[in-house]
Amino acid sequence: MKVLLLNGSPHRNGTTFRALKEIIIELHKEGIETELLQVGMHVIRGCKACGMCKKSELGKCIFGDDPVNVAITKMKECDGLIVGSPVHYAGAAGDITSFMDRMFYASGGFPYKPGAAVVACRRAGATAALEQLNKYFMMNNMPLVPSAYWNMLHGHNGEEAEQDQEGLMVMRTLARNMAWMLKSIEAGKAAGLALPPDESHIRTNFVRDLPAQTAAGQDTDKDASEYKDFAPYFTSYNKVNKAYQEDE
Repeated sequence: MKVLLLNGSPHRNGTTFRALKEIIIELHKEGIETELLQVGMHVIRGCKACGMCKKSELGKCIFGDDPVNVAITKMKECDGLIVGSPVHYAGAAGDITSFMDRMFYASGGFPYKPGAAVVACRRAGATAALEQLNKYFMMNNMPLVPSAYWNMLHGHNGEEAEQDQEGLMVMRTLARNMAWMLKSIEAGKAAGLALPPDESHIRTNFVRDLPAQTAAGQDTDKDASEYKDFAPYFTSYNKVNKAYQEDE
């Protein structure tokens, strides 16, 4: 069993790395392999919503000049994912946010592979950043690995983080819980326990028919026919009409 860890900090040996290092040490004690990918050292472009990852059906992003596709490929062989990020303005770092957007959208996520996020900060904003990162797992059928408290480590740098003994305990607990979940999943498979059936996604847009807005009194100076050409773009996600995607 193997876990991929992503370091979204631009500081290779900063507080975020210290948190991930504690996790790695504990995972190795549990017999779990690990691989650490430094993300924050790279320039990560954001998603351009081009849709090529879906059109090509390759499960990869069209942009191959950063490690996003590398991580997607590695996750095919890994059983769990842990993402670490520093806190910037009460949110995850910009590079790791762009990385996760593209990684999860292009790949479709990693269903039933446990995931966890850890954040590092000098003082505050960690809970908001942690909530932001957890959503990637929760929206993609990935079991969220718990710990004994919030998955955060405090310190302006790696040296200061050594003083946060509670934070380091949380990281070790997280690692042991990840190992336990991986082993439990493996035992379930060996016992013949099948994964839950995957139900086809149903996409429901809240805005479905622009002419109806006109009927309700909005933009009454415009003829409803003006919106005719735009209507398919509001309904195509519900119908999963590939023709509209290909026209783009």
